[in-house]
Amino acid sequence: MAKAQRVFISGSTGYMGRQLIPALLARGHTVRALIRPQSQHKLPAGCTAIVGNALDATSYREKISPADTFVHLVGVAHPSPAKAAQFRSIDLVAAREGIEAGKFVGVDHFIYVSVAQPAPVMKAYVAVRSECESLLRESGLNATNPAPLVCARPPSPLALPSDASLLAARARAGDPPRGTSAGVGKPRRDDIGTAAGG
Repeated sequence: MAKAQRVFISGSTGYMGRQLIPALLARGHTVRALIRPQSQHKLPAGCTAIVGNALDATSYREKISPADTFVHLVGVAHPSPAKAAQFRSIDLVAAREGIEAGKFVGVDHFIYVSVAQPAPVMKAYVAVRSECESLLRESGLNATNPAPLVCARPPSPLALPSDASLLAARARAGDPPRGTSAGVGKPRRDDIGTAAGG
């Protein structure tokens, strides 16, 4: 097993976070999760709740440390082409704030879940994810960009075998990272669990 990591997760009670946190805890990593006050009960035992607003870095950036890795999972639930405005007002704002918070504390590794391209039916979603990737590149943070085709839970017609359930399963299994190696500020596309937990 790789060295235990201290992981900070935003979007911790969403579809991917609910699967990733238990997998990381089972591998011996310490997990701190950004959470809205009304959602604290949704975190698994062993995970430390950090109350804040993902759309406002000043509400949580002082509480990120100690963390080696920041995993950003905030996104609109059940993405569809009809939610284009929400992708900009939630996904983009939360990613921008998360990246700024990561820079503020000097996190060693930032993981931003993007989307494989092209995903023609999800043009607005892909555009926002691409914009977030650009912000991350410009930040200079050491980063990883897992890129599932689309993160949607079954029975959504957008749910594909490369979604969060596969990422969490790979995290539990300790699969090695996928993708190209990255230098500072050059995101690579990898598996979330492997990237977050070594």
